[in-house]
Order: sequence, then C-alpha cells, then structure tokens
Amino acid sequence: MRYSAAVVVIGGGATGVGVLRDLAMRGYSAILVERGDLASGTTGRFHGLLHSGARYVVSDPQTAKECAGENSVLARIHEDAVELTGGYFVSLPQDDPSYAERFTAGAAACQVPVTEIDTDECLRAEPRLNPAITRAFSTCDQAIDGWAMVTGTACSAIEYGAKVLTYHQVQAIQRVHGQVVAVVCRDLKSDAQVEIECNFVINAAGVWAAQVAELAGISDIGVVAGRGIMIAMAHRLVHSVISRCRYPSDGDLLVPAHTVTIIGTTDKSTANLDRLEIPAGEVQEMLDAGEALVPGFRQTRALRAWAGGRPLVQDHNLADADTRGLSRSMIVINHKERDHLSGMITVIGGKLSTYRLMAAQAVDLMCAQLGESRLCRTDQEAVPATRQRQNARLDERFATREQQAVTERGFDDQLICECELVTKGMLQQVLIANPTASFDDVRRLLRLGMGPCQGGFCALRAAGIAAELAQGETGAANVRLAQFIANRWGGQQPILYGDQLRQVVLDMQLQHGILNIPQLGGNGISPNQET
Repeated sequence: MRYSAAVVVIGGGATGVGVLRDLAMRGYSAILVERGDLASGTTGRFHGLLHSGARYVVSDPQTAKECAGENSVLARIHEDAVELTGGYFVSLPQDDPSYAERFTAGAAACQVPVTEIDTDECLRAEPRLNPAITRAFSTCDQAIDGWAMVTGTACSAIEYGAKVLTYHQVQAIQRVHGQVVAVVCRDLKSDAQVEIECNFVINAAGVWAAQVAELAGISDIGVVAGRGIMIAMAHRLVHSVISRCRYPSDGDLLVPAHTVTIIGTTDKSTANLDRLEIPAGEVQEMLDAGEALVPGFRQTRALRAWAGGRPLVQDHNLADADTRGLSRSMIVINHKERDHLSGMITVIGGKLSTYRLMAAQAVDLMCAQLGESRLCRTDQEAVPATRQRQNARLDERFATREQQAVTERGFDDQLICECELVTKGMLQQVLIANPTASFDDVRRLLRLGMGPCQGGFCALRAAGIAAELAQGETGAANVRLAQFIANRWGGQQPILYGDQLRQVVLDMQLQHGILNIPQLGGNGISPNQET
C-alpha cells in the first residue's frame, strides 16, 4: 500500500492528533500513523486533570504559565470533554506551612488565578475532606476526558482532509541526501507493508520519541521516561479537583472523573516503556495519601490501578532517575539545525493540558523551516463533539439513555453495561464502523467495562453481539474477549481487597470455571500493553 502526503505525524496521542489538526487547518495534506489505537499510550493513562497551572507555580513556573494559558482555551474548544469542576489546594497539618506563602506568591508571578478561601467554605463544598485542613485555595483546575478529547480532535482533522492510520507501526524513516522522503510502516492488522511518501515528518511519539528518532538515524534527543501509577476509586468522593498545597509529590491529586475518583500519582524513572509495572508498595502509598485527604478513603472500593509513562525533557544538571525534579515544559527539536536532517522535527515534554500549544509550536517551526507563513487557528474553532457529554450522576445518564432508546430504537435497545450505561445499539454502531476494533478500542470510545465489574459481565455480552454481527462466526469475538479480560486483570491484580476482591472472585469463577475463557486464545496484549 502506498500513500502520499506533505507531512507524516508519528504518534496518536494528544500531541500527535493536535499536530494533525493544526496541519490540516493550515492547509497541509497530512497522515498520522499510530502503532496502537488513538490515545492508547500516555494520553489514555493519566489522571484526567486539566491543569490550571497552580501545581507548578513554585516548582516549574514556565509550565505553570503554559498550563494557565491553555486551561480556558481547552475548556472552550473541547466543551464535550471538559467538566468544569473547579479545584481546591488544601494544606494539612503535616504540610510545610511556609509553602502556602510561596504558593500564593508563585501564582501571582505566573498569573495563575488562585484565591484563598475560608476552610469552612471549602469543607461545605467538599464535606468528605479532612476537617483538619488549615488553609484552602480555589483554582481553575478542571476534569478532562482524554479519550473524548483525542477522538474529537482526530475527527476534526479528518474533516479538514487529514488521514489517520491506527495500528500502523513505523519501521523506517527514509532519507535521501539529508532530506526525509518517506515513512515505511507495517499494518499490524493485515501484516502489509505501507509506504508514505512525504516531505516532512513530525515526531510526536511521546516516551517512544527516541525510538522513532533512531529510525531516521538520530540519537540522544533528550527524552526521559517517567512512570506514574494512578488508582480509580468507585465513587466520586470529591466534586472538585483536590490538591495538596505542598511541593509536588506522590499521591497529592484527587480528580473526579465521570463516576469515579482518581488518585495520583507516583513518579519514577523507567526503561521498559511497554510494560509499566505497578508495584504493590506504590499502591499502598496512594491509598495512604488518599486517606490523609479524605478520611475513610481506604474503605472505598478501589476499581483499578494503572501506570502511565511521561515524556520528560532531560536536564543534565539532574540524574535521569530524578523524574520528579525534571521540568514538565515542552521542547521542539529542529533536526535540520541539530542533526543536518531536513524535513523532520521532534516535539517532547509538556502536559496533556498544553497539547494544543505544543502542536502549534511544532507546526510553526515546520513552516519556518519550509519558508512559509500559515497562521495557527486551532484556538479559534471548537472541536466538534463526537459524543454526548457524560453526566457524572448515573440517574441523569440513565434518563438520557432511556430517552434515546425511545426516540431512536423504540424500546428494543438492550443495556449491556449497567455500570457505564452502554446499550446494544451503541456497541453495534461502533463495531459496524470499526469491524476489526478490539474491545479495548471500544472501551476508549464507549467506556465499556470501566465500572466495578471491569468487564466481567458486559464483555461476555459484547462478545455475543460481535459474533452476531459476524453472522455467528465466533473466533474473532472469542479472541477479543480473551484479550479484553487479560487486559482488565492487569489493572485489578495490584488493588485486590474488599469488595473488588469479591468481584474478581465472582468474575473468575464465571470466566474460568464455567466458560474456560483462557482456552479461547488471544493471550497477547495490545501493542501498548494495557495495564
């Protein structure tokens, strides 16, 4: 298979699709290649926080300013993906009291909106918080759905003429006389070779950016991978983003996301980018940190733990193992200047909250290298909604689903995932549009299997519907089912206690004892190794 485009974007996370949309809106023909599904790497494994910048006003002022500038932009252009929760920074008795003063001074210097409020006012808004808090500050932190954001951005790029090739792994970046001329990929689903002729490559592969750069003969681009774990708790224990008012550390963030609360995050260096471990000790650290902020946190049902890899910019004044001390700011590498290779740049670092800014700076540099002037417009036009905003309250979401069932499908739209209120019609629509999609791909679009059973029941129903669409051919559906359950297990194993332990025992009895699912095949895990 052969394609041709002016630009190839490598990496299907937030930055990659942001670059793709920016290119398409500036009139460039562009193709994005991603070895897995969109947002299946770092973007799909974060804590769901749209930063106001407040977290970094002391430790990393440049990142604070970047986040502050993008916070309102993303809330405006991604209305369906952002929940305007607001946030609070709170001091506990054991926190350094002097940090609060540095925090307010840093916020003023970085122009990050922060307002001190009475602790009683904060506790009225968040009654589960530790009543011993000594100071409280309101911020513009919000919650954001990374999958919805990326899907919408990609769809917008496609509407402008761009193309997206998922499950395409880059094997080579071809160069002739110091100029990029093509990208060669392997279609992982058909095992076919794909060649894309191009004049420019933008490497937005995140923690894998160094590996991609090596395919063009470039080494030492200065990216350090930091691993952080997060845990989803079964209830919205808080209504707003809650942060410890202290120098950024482990377990000092609580983010309300849909129907759960996410606590994060640790920060350790890692070399194994495709198998990010979830150490039991770090899980206990997270639970202890949650207990300090919300008494009774440990008694709440923990649904799942996962790990994400952060692409951090190397600082030669710090050891690579000191990932907490590395800046979260971005850099764009001009390989024409640095490596004498025309037609390629790499963008690394940054936050999901600054993805649009990173994309704009990358495309600006490309235009400058090409001697062209095309203005960025991505902050001026909203990203079209790809799905209805998910209400946090299940009763409101159920009323919406019920109305949809009546108006769109009569009364015959079976509910197949009670936890996330996914219907048979919704699943059929996705599977028809994406015939080879894995159930993890479906999960990223519909949140199938994200609730307490973690796919224990809904995955079986989904397999039946997939087989039905395949006119009774069960082989592919069985493989999808086995892979999905294996991936779900990877994130439950580290947090097994209480109700979730009982849930897993029930699921395993059903899946292993009755249905013998491990014998169905498909024991492999998706390219980005779901955890």
